[in-house]
Amino acid sequence: MNIPNSAGLTQQIIGLAMRVHTHLGPGLLENAYERCLCHEFDRNALAYRRQVDLPLDYDGVHLDCGYRADMIVDDEVILELKSVERILPLHEAQLLTYLRLSRCRVGLLLNFNTLSLKDGIRRRIL
Repeated sequence: MNIPNSAGLTQQIIGLAMRVHTHLGPGLLENAYERCLCHEFDRNALAYRRQVDLPLDYDGVHLDCGYRADMIVDDEVILELKSVERILPLHEAQLLTYLRLSRCRVGLLLNFNTLSLKDGIRRRIL
């Protein structure tokens, strides 16, 4: 994966997420934001997958433990969507774990339950 290319992709994703947040505002469930973000991705011809299984490989054994990334965009960027009062260190740790379990090196944690979405964005790179 090329990190400079994913920088442009993350900017596009953030722009579309801001569009969704501007129209909906804070206070809805994560699922509503996810569906509207999918609509924006479709309108902008961005390839994505929703609720992507992230199996765990442990000691040579492939385990399905039920971990799922909310979205993976263009097989490069993991999105973890939240609608919480504030982002906790646990949420950021979850994103980093999902990055390690996937083949992605870039992740965005987007908390839609903020007055301004820019206050609810965390970008992480492995």
